[in-house]
Amino acid sequence: MAKKTPLYDAHIKYGGDMVEYAGFLLPVRYEGLGVITEHKAVRQSAGLFDVSHMGEFIVSGPNAEAALNYLISNDIKGMYDGQVKYSVLPNEKGGALDDILVYRLDANKYMVVVNAANVAKDAAQFRKHLEGKADFEDVSDNVVLIALQGPAYLKIASKLIPAEKLPEIYYSFRDGLDVAGAKCLVSRTGYTGEKGFEFFCAAADAINVYEAIMEAGGEYGIKPCGLGARDTLRQEAGMPLYGHEFTEDRNIRETGVDFAIKTGKDDFIGKAPVVAFVPEYVKLGVKVHKGIARENAGVFCGDDCVGEVLSGTHAPWLGYAIATVRVKKEYADKPMEAEVRGRRLPLEIAPLPFYRATK
Repeated sequence: MAKKTPLYDAHIKYGGDMVEYAGFLLPVRYEGLGVITEHKAVRQSAGLFDVSHMGEFIVSGPNAEAALNYLISNDIKGMYDGQVKYSVLPNEKGGALDDILVYRLDANKYMVVVNAANVAKDAAQFRKHLEGKADFEDVSDNVVLIALQGPAYLKIASKLIPAEKLPEIYYSFRDGLDVAGAKCLVSRTGYTGEKGFEFFCAAADAINVYEAIMEAGGEYGIKPCGLGARDTLRQEAGMPLYGHEFTEDRNIRETGVDFAIKTGKDDFIGKAPVVAFVPEYVKLGVKVHKGIARENAGVFCGDDCVGEVLSGTHAPWLGYAIATVRVKKEYADKPMEAEVRGRRLPLEIAPLPFYRATK
Protein backbone atom coordinates (compact mmCIF):
# COMPACT_ATOMS: atom_id res chain seq x y z
CA MET A 1 0.00 0.00 0.00
CA ALA A 2 1.30 3.46 -0.94
CA LYS A 3 2.36 5.75 1.88
CA LYS A 4 1.01 9.24 2.46
CA THR A 5 3.49 12.03 3.13
CA PRO A 6 2.76 14.30 6.12
CA LEU A 7 1.54 16.88 3.57
CA TYR A 8 -1.18 14.65 2.11
CA ASP A 9 -4.03 16.71 3.60
CA ALA A 10 -2.56 19.92 2.18
CA HIS A 11 -2.48 18.37 -1.29
CA ILE A 12 -6.16 17.40 -1.00
CA LYS A 13 -7.00 20.92 0.23
CA TYR A 14 -5.37 22.50 -2.82
CA GLY A 15 -6.91 20.04 -5.28
CA GLY A 16 -4.04 17.64 -5.83
CA ASP A 17 -4.57 14.89 -8.41
CA MET A 18 -2.96 12.09 -6.40
CA VAL A 19 -1.02 9.25 -7.98
CA GLU A 20 1.32 6.57 -6.67
CA TYR A 21 5.00 7.34 -7.21
CA ALA A 22 7.97 5.55 -5.63
CA GLY A 23 5.65 4.04 -3.04
CA PHE A 24 4.00 7.35 -2.05
CA LEU A 25 0.74 9.10 -2.89
CA LEU A 26 1.79 12.42 -4.41
CA PRO A 27 0.12 15.10 -6.56
CA VAL A 28 0.92 14.87 -10.25
CA ARG A 29 -0.91 18.20 -10.82
CA TYR A 30 -3.46 20.42 -9.08
CA GLU A 31 -7.08 21.06 -10.03
CA GLY A 32 -7.51 24.38 -11.80
CA LEU A 33 -3.79 24.63 -12.54
CA GLY A 34 -2.16 21.76 -14.41
CA VAL A 35 1.41 21.03 -15.45
CA ILE A 36 1.86 23.98 -17.82
CA THR A 37 0.48 26.57 -15.38
CA GLU A 38 2.51 25.14 -12.50
CA HIS A 39 5.65 25.00 -14.65
CA LYS A 40 5.29 28.63 -15.76
CA ALA A 41 4.62 29.76 -12.19
CA VAL A 42 8.05 28.44 -11.20
CA ARG A 43 9.71 30.18 -14.14
CA GLN A 44 7.88 33.50 -13.53
CA SER A 45 7.29 33.71 -9.77
CA ALA A 46 7.33 30.71 -7.43
CA GLY A 47 6.14 27.15 -6.94
CA LEU A 48 6.04 24.92 -3.87
CA PHE A 49 6.77 21.19 -4.03
CA ASP A 50 6.38 18.33 -1.57
CA VAL A 51 9.59 16.33 -1.96
CA SER A 52 9.10 14.34 1.25
CA HIS A 53 9.31 11.05 -0.64
CA MET A 54 13.08 11.55 -0.88
CA GLY A 55 15.20 9.63 1.63
CA GLU A 56 17.56 11.05 4.25
CA PHE A 57 20.44 9.22 5.92
CA ILE A 58 22.73 10.35 8.73
CA VAL A 59 26.36 9.20 8.71
CA SER A 60 28.26 10.10 11.87
CA GLY A 61 31.29 9.39 14.01
CA PRO A 62 35.00 10.33 14.06
CA ASN A 63 35.59 8.40 10.81
CA ALA A 64 32.45 9.59 9.04
CA GLU A 65 34.21 11.61 6.34
CA ALA A 66 36.56 8.84 5.24
CA ALA A 67 33.92 6.12 5.47
CA LEU A 68 31.37 8.09 3.45
CA ASN A 69 34.00 9.22 0.92
CA TYR A 70 34.68 5.59 0.03
CA LEU A 71 31.04 5.05 -0.92
CA ILE A 72 30.73 7.94 -3.38
CA SER A 73 32.33 9.19 -6.61
CA ASN A 74 32.85 12.80 -5.55
CA ASP A 75 35.40 13.90 -2.93
CA ILE A 76 34.02 15.33 0.32
CA LYS A 77 37.39 16.00 1.92
CA GLY A 78 37.66 19.67 2.81
CA MET A 79 33.93 20.40 2.78
CA TYR A 80 32.95 23.14 5.22
CA ASP A 81 30.09 22.98 7.72
CA GLY A 82 27.00 24.03 5.80
CA GLN A 83 28.21 22.88 2.37
CA VAL A 84 26.33 20.58 -0.02
CA LYS A 85 27.91 18.37 -2.68
CA TYR A 86 26.36 16.37 -5.50
CA SER A 87 27.68 12.86 -6.11
CA VAL A 88 26.97 9.50 -7.64
CA LEU A 89 26.66 6.42 -5.45
CA PRO A 90 28.46 3.82 -7.60
CA ASN A 91 28.21 0.05 -7.49
CA GLU A 92 31.13 -2.34 -7.77
CA LYS A 93 30.78 -2.48 -11.59
CA GLY A 94 31.04 1.30 -11.99
CA GLY A 95 27.32 1.73 -12.60
CA ALA A 96 25.08 3.98 -10.52
CA LEU A 97 23.07 2.81 -7.55
CA ASP A 98 21.82 6.39 -7.23
CA ASP A 99 22.72 10.05 -7.49
CA ILE A 100 22.73 11.86 -4.15
CA LEU A 101 23.39 15.06 -2.22
CA VAL A 102 25.79 15.16 0.73
CA TYR A 103 25.28 17.81 3.46
CA ARG A 104 28.11 18.40 5.94
CA LEU A 105 26.49 19.13 9.30
CA ASP A 106 29.86 19.13 11.09
CA ALA A 107 33.22 17.36 10.89
CA ASN A 108 31.71 14.17 12.31
CA LYS A 109 28.20 14.25 10.89
CA TYR A 110 26.74 14.23 7.38
CA MET A 111 23.24 14.04 5.96
CA VAL A 112 22.78 12.24 2.64
CA VAL A 113 19.67 12.78 0.50
CA VAL A 114 18.78 9.90 -1.81
CA ASN A 115 16.07 9.20 -4.36
CA ALA A 116 12.80 7.78 -3.07
CA ALA A 117 12.76 4.64 -5.20
CA ASN A 118 16.28 3.75 -4.06
CA VAL A 119 16.04 4.22 -0.27
CA ALA A 120 16.05 0.50 0.57
CA LYS A 121 18.93 -0.53 -1.69
CA ASP A 122 20.94 2.59 -0.84
CA ALA A 123 20.49 1.93 2.88
CA ALA A 124 21.67 -1.65 2.37
CA GLN A 125 24.77 -0.37 0.57
CA PHE A 126 25.52 2.12 3.36
CA ARG A 127 25.04 -0.46 6.10
CA LYS A 128 27.21 -3.01 4.31
CA HIS A 129 30.17 -0.70 3.84
CA LEU A 130 29.87 1.55 6.91
CA GLU A 131 29.52 -1.19 9.51
CA GLY A 132 32.31 -0.81 12.05
CA LYS A 133 33.58 2.34 10.36
CA ALA A 134 30.83 4.93 11.02
CA ASP A 135 27.34 5.10 12.45
CA PHE A 136 24.40 4.99 10.05
CA GLU A 137 20.76 5.97 10.53
CA ASP A 138 17.91 6.10 8.03
CA VAL A 139 15.79 9.06 9.18
CA SER A 140 13.61 9.26 6.05
CA ASP A 141 10.31 8.67 7.85
CA ASN A 142 10.97 11.52 10.29
CA VAL A 143 11.97 14.20 7.79
CA VAL A 144 9.85 16.33 5.45
CA LEU A 145 11.36 18.14 2.48
CA ILE A 146 9.57 21.14 0.94
CA ALA A 147 11.02 22.92 -2.10
CA LEU A 148 10.37 26.62 -2.80
CA GLN A 149 11.54 27.40 -6.34
CA GLY A 150 11.35 30.42 -8.62
CA PRO A 151 12.51 34.05 -8.99
CA ALA A 152 10.43 35.25 -6.00
CA TYR A 153 12.03 32.67 -3.67
CA LEU A 154 14.09 35.19 -1.67
CA LYS A 155 11.25 37.69 -1.21
CA ILE A 156 8.99 34.89 0.03
CA ALA A 157 11.52 33.27 2.35
CA SER A 158 12.54 36.65 3.77
CA LYS A 159 9.00 37.13 5.08
CA LEU A 160 9.54 34.06 7.25
CA ILE A 161 13.26 34.21 8.06
CA PRO A 162 15.50 37.32 8.32
CA ALA A 163 17.34 37.57 4.99
CA GLU A 164 20.75 37.70 6.68
CA LYS A 165 20.16 34.25 8.18
CA LEU A 166 19.35 32.56 4.87
CA PRO A 167 22.08 30.70 2.94
CA GLU A 168 23.54 32.90 0.20
CA ILE A 169 25.75 30.47 -1.72
CA TYR A 170 24.37 27.89 -4.13
CA TYR A 171 24.75 24.42 -2.59
CA SER A 172 25.03 25.68 0.96
CA PHE A 173 22.64 25.53 3.92
CA ARG A 174 21.84 26.93 7.35
CA ASP A 175 20.45 24.73 10.10
CA GLY A 176 18.15 25.54 13.01
CA LEU A 177 16.23 28.34 11.28
CA ASP A 178 12.76 29.14 12.65
CA VAL A 179 9.81 28.85 10.24
CA ALA A 180 6.35 29.15 11.78
CA GLY A 181 7.72 27.94 15.08
CA ALA A 182 9.50 24.93 13.55
CA LYS A 183 13.25 24.41 13.34
CA CYS A 184 14.30 23.90 9.72
CA LEU A 185 17.45 23.17 7.78
CA VAL A 186 17.25 25.49 4.76
CA SER A 187 19.44 24.85 1.71
CA ARG A 188 20.08 26.76 -1.52
CA THR A 189 19.35 23.77 -3.72
CA GLY A 190 16.68 22.63 -6.14
CA TYR A 191 15.74 20.54 -9.15
CA THR A 192 14.07 23.04 -11.46
CA GLY A 193 16.79 25.23 -12.98
CA GLU A 194 15.56 28.17 -10.89
CA LYS A 195 17.00 29.63 -7.72
CA GLY A 196 15.25 28.51 -4.58
CA PHE A 197 15.34 27.07 -1.09
CA GLU A 198 14.62 23.59 0.20
CA PHE A 199 13.24 23.26 3.74
CA PHE A 200 13.91 20.16 5.83
CA CYS A 201 11.75 19.88 8.94
CA ALA A 202 10.26 17.31 11.29
CA ALA A 203 7.21 15.44 10.01
CA ALA A 204 5.07 16.89 12.84
CA ASP A 205 5.81 20.44 11.61
CA ALA A 206 5.19 19.79 7.91
CA ILE A 207 1.73 21.32 7.49
CA ASN A 208 2.58 24.48 9.44
CA VAL A 209 5.77 25.07 7.43
CA TYR A 210 4.07 24.36 4.10
CA GLU A 211 1.12 26.65 4.84
CA ALA A 212 3.40 29.42 6.13
CA ILE A 213 5.32 29.41 2.83
CA MET A 214 2.10 29.36 0.81
CA GLU A 215 0.76 32.33 2.77
CA ALA A 216 4.01 34.27 2.46
CA GLY A 217 4.03 33.64 -1.28
CA GLY A 218 0.44 34.65 -1.89
CA GLU A 219 1.22 38.19 -3.03
CA TYR A 220 3.82 36.81 -5.46
CA GLY A 221 1.50 34.30 -7.11
CA ILE A 222 2.99 31.16 -5.60
CA LYS A 223 1.39 27.91 -6.81
CA PRO A 224 1.45 24.38 -5.40
CA CYS A 225 3.27 22.19 -7.91
CA GLY A 226 3.16 18.47 -8.59
CA LEU A 227 5.28 15.72 -10.09
CA GLY A 228 4.41 16.66 -13.67
CA ALA A 229 5.86 20.16 -13.45
CA ARG A 230 8.82 18.89 -11.45
CA ASP A 231 9.72 16.60 -14.35
CA THR A 232 9.28 19.15 -17.15
CA LEU A 233 11.23 21.76 -15.16
CA ARG A 234 14.17 19.42 -14.50
CA GLN A 235 14.26 18.40 -18.18
CA GLU A 236 14.39 22.02 -19.37
CA ALA A 237 17.25 22.50 -16.89
CA GLY A 238 19.04 19.44 -18.28
CA MET A 239 19.05 17.70 -14.90
CA PRO A 240 19.32 13.89 -14.79
CA LEU A 241 16.80 11.49 -13.28
CA TYR A 242 17.72 8.11 -11.87
CA GLY A 243 16.43 5.31 -14.08
CA HIS A 244 16.75 7.53 -17.14
CA GLU A 245 20.20 9.14 -17.36
CA PHE A 246 21.56 6.81 -14.63
CA THR A 247 21.22 3.03 -14.36
CA GLU A 248 23.06 0.30 -12.49
CA ASP A 249 24.39 -1.16 -15.74
CA ARG A 250 25.61 2.08 -17.37
CA ASN A 251 29.09 3.23 -16.38
CA ILE A 252 28.94 6.57 -14.62
CA ARG A 253 31.51 7.97 -17.05
CA GLU A 254 28.74 8.05 -19.68
CA THR A 255 26.23 10.04 -17.64
CA GLY A 256 27.52 13.57 -18.22
CA VAL A 257 28.44 14.27 -14.58
CA ASP A 258 32.23 14.07 -14.77
CA PHE A 259 32.42 17.05 -12.36
CA ALA A 260 31.15 14.69 -9.64
CA ILE A 261 33.56 11.83 -10.43
CA LYS A 262 36.94 12.35 -8.78
CA THR A 263 39.15 9.54 -10.05
CA GLY A 264 42.18 11.17 -8.42
CA LYS A 265 41.05 10.46 -4.86
CA ASP A 266 42.49 7.45 -3.04
CA ASP A 267 39.68 4.98 -3.65
CA PHE A 268 35.93 4.56 -3.93
CA ILE A 269 33.57 1.70 -4.70
CA GLY A 270 33.72 0.99 -8.44
CA LYS A 271 36.80 3.14 -9.01
CA ALA A 272 38.75 0.55 -11.02
CA PRO A 273 36.04 -0.07 -13.66
CA VAL A 274 35.30 3.67 -13.79
CA VAL A 275 38.95 4.59 -14.41
CA ALA A 276 39.42 1.80 -16.97
CA PHE A 277 36.22 2.59 -18.85
CA VAL A 278 36.48 4.13 -22.33
CA PRO A 279 33.13 5.75 -23.19
CA GLU A 280 31.60 4.69 -26.49
CA TYR A 281 28.50 6.83 -26.07
CA VAL A 282 27.91 10.51 -25.33
CA LYS A 283 24.92 12.25 -23.75
CA LEU A 284 23.49 15.10 -25.83
CA GLY A 285 20.62 17.54 -25.68
CA VAL A 286 18.34 17.71 -28.70
CA LYS A 287 15.31 19.58 -29.96
CA VAL A 288 12.71 17.18 -31.33
CA HIS A 289 10.78 18.19 -34.43
CA LYS A 290 7.30 16.98 -35.46
CA GLY A 291 6.48 15.23 -32.18
CA ILE A 292 7.69 14.20 -28.72
CA ALA A 293 10.30 11.50 -28.14
CA ARG A 294 10.05 9.77 -24.75
CA GLU A 295 12.52 7.59 -22.88
CA ASN A 296 13.69 4.37 -24.57
CA ALA A 297 12.81 5.54 -28.07
CA GLY A 298 15.51 4.44 -30.52
CA VAL A 299 17.80 7.03 -32.11
CA PHE A 300 18.73 6.37 -35.75
CA CYS A 301 21.21 7.66 -38.28
CA GLY A 302 19.84 6.38 -41.54
CA ASP A 303 19.15 2.68 -41.07
CA ASP A 304 21.51 2.35 -38.12
CA CYS A 305 20.22 2.44 -34.55
CA VAL A 306 22.91 4.51 -32.83
CA GLY A 307 21.43 5.17 -29.39
CA GLU A 308 18.34 5.88 -27.36
CA VAL A 309 16.32 8.65 -25.76
CA LEU A 310 16.97 9.00 -22.02
CA SER A 311 14.35 11.66 -21.16
CA GLY A 312 11.97 13.60 -23.34
CA THR A 313 9.04 15.99 -23.05
CA HIS A 314 7.36 19.07 -24.42
CA ALA A 315 9.09 22.01 -22.74
CA PRO A 316 6.32 24.40 -21.58
CA TRP A 317 8.54 27.44 -21.11
CA LEU A 318 10.59 26.95 -24.29
CA GLY A 319 7.60 26.01 -26.43
CA TYR A 320 9.08 22.99 -28.21
CA ALA A 321 9.92 19.35 -27.60
CA ILE A 322 13.28 18.45 -26.05
CA ALA A 323 15.14 15.28 -25.10
CA THR A 324 18.42 14.01 -23.77
CA VAL A 325 19.84 11.17 -25.84
CA ARG A 326 22.66 8.65 -25.50
CA VAL A 327 24.33 8.03 -28.85
CA LYS A 328 27.52 6.49 -30.16
CA LYS A 329 30.26 9.12 -30.25
CA GLU A 330 30.97 8.79 -33.96
CA TYR A 331 27.38 9.78 -34.80
CA ALA A 332 27.16 12.78 -32.46
CA ASP A 333 27.58 15.33 -35.27
CA LYS A 334 25.53 13.50 -37.89
CA PRO A 335 21.82 13.86 -38.76
CA MET A 336 19.73 11.77 -36.37
CA GLU A 337 16.09 10.85 -35.84
CA ALA A 338 14.10 9.31 -33.02
CA GLU A 339 11.70 6.51 -33.87
CA VAL A 340 8.31 6.97 -32.20
CA ARG A 341 5.41 4.62 -33.03
CA GLY A 342 6.88 3.80 -36.43
CA ARG A 343 7.57 7.44 -37.33
CA ARG A 344 10.96 9.14 -37.51
CA LEU A 345 11.23 12.51 -35.73
CA PRO A 346 14.15 14.75 -36.80
CA LEU A 347 16.57 15.71 -33.99
CA GLU A 348 18.55 18.92 -33.74
CA ILE A 349 21.53 19.15 -31.37
CA ALA A 350 20.96 21.75 -28.63
CA PRO A 351 23.38 22.79 -25.86
CA LEU A 352 22.65 21.64 -22.31
CA PRO A 353 21.01 22.93 -20.22
CA PHE A 354 18.14 23.83 -22.53
CA TYR A 355 17.10 26.55 -20.05
CA ARG A 356 19.23 28.64 -17.72
CA ALA A 357 17.72 31.09 -15.20
CA THR A 358 18.70 34.72 -15.71
CA LYS A 359 17.09 36.23 -12.58
